[in-house]
Amino acid sequence: MGVSGVGKTTVAVRVAAMLGWPFGEGDDFHPPANVEAMVAGRPLADADRWPWLARIGEWLDAQQAADRSVVVTCSALKRVYRERLHEGRSGLWFCELDASPAQIGERIAGRAGHYMPPTLLPSQLSAMEPLGPDERGARVAAQGSPEQVAAAVVATFTRAAAEPGVADQVT
Repeated sequence: MGVSGVGKTTVAVRVAAMLGWPFGEGDDFHPPANVEAMVAGRPLADADRWPWLARIGEWLDAQQAADRSVVVTCSALKRVYRERLHEGRSGLWFCELDASPAQIGERIAGRAGHYMPPTLLPSQLSAMEPLGPDERGARVAAQGSPEQVAAAVVATFTRAAAEPGVADQVT
């Protein structure tokens, strides 16, 4: 989880490969109207995000029903979004990737083929609510190579999974 450009997809693909789990790209669950809004440079409102979060939740439910642990990207900027994703899914564990706004801005400006324009970064940064100490997950610095960050995520998750009550899904 985290703002656009923090490295969610880049890291999550590697985490999924390291764990041997299926990967779900959160952006693929956006309804066309959300994509059109972002392309036009309009930030999404909560009302725009609820159907998207529901679709991610449905995918998670299908994976759980098939007894598959998975990795899925999702900005999950606000606690209420994470709570929505948790509804009926006690095994969810969040990994918040953390980087400086300057670093994220550079990443967004340097990537090609993504519909999220750099002009929306300020709205995401202002909406971002870091994981609370009572939320299931961890914050990992998005510093170093994608492989190094993915290894840090897997190590953090592995330690957390060894604790009682932590299940096996990394979001």
